[in-house]
Amino acid sequence: MVLTSPIGRLRLVGILEGISFLLLLGIAMPLKYAAGIPEAVSVVGAAHGALFVLYALAVVHVKFAHKWSIGRSLFVFLMSVIPFGPFILERQLKKEQ
Repeated sequence: MVLTSPIGRLRLVGILEGISFLLLLGIAMPLKYAAGIPEAVSVVGAAHGALFVLYALAVVHVKFAHKWSIGRSLFVFLMSVIPFGPFILERQLKKEQ
């Protein structure tokens, strides 16, 4: 993964954001509601929130750097709210990079 390109940075942040989303949904939320440990959501949720903001900023950067259409940019952004979406998108972005 080349971190010197906008798409490379988007791919990296996308993977990290996707992992944090899965941790939030698959581990932290069950710990909160099934085991009564709300701290898990606080910690993982904060990390996921920060990565989500970085992802959004990376999408905007790539949109302008590579002259993506608004439709393409919205699609890439919306993939971040679908579980496993960033991992599917990563394959497409790797070809584009």
